[in-house]
Amino acid sequence: MDKWHPSIPLQQSEPFRSFSRTSRTAQNQNQASSFSGYLQQALMEPSNPVSLKISKHASERLQERGIKLDASTWKQIGSKVAEAKQKGLNETLVLVNDAALIVSAKNSTVITAMGRNEAGSQIFSNINGAIILES
Repeated sequence: MDKWHPSIPLQQSEPFRSFSRTSRTAQNQNQASSFSGYLQQALMEPSNPVSLKISKHASERLQERGIKLDASTWKQIGSKVAEAKQKGLNETLVLVNDAALIVSAKNSTVITAMGRNEAGSQIFSNINGAIILES
């Protein structure tokens, strides 16, 4: 008997069970197809509109300038702001027929508002996206 390799008696063990690769592969394919189906469905669905908050400043500006937007326009804006948020935008310029709004997509808040004609002579800074809605 070698001192470096002591003899160890062999013992009977349970037979080796191999895991079926085909069942694991099929399971992975099912998971992948269900994920791709979910992803495809999410991409096809229109963005759920977010409930926009209107800051005190924006509320005052809307009132001062006589800007009135109907419910369907607010819904469109909310939907596009949700889409902008998904794309990672923070501050967006929203142009609609009669108004220009600066909206925080991150916080779903209208920051300020002005008439569309007034917006033509302005410089907008610190925005990283624009949403243009035309009816």
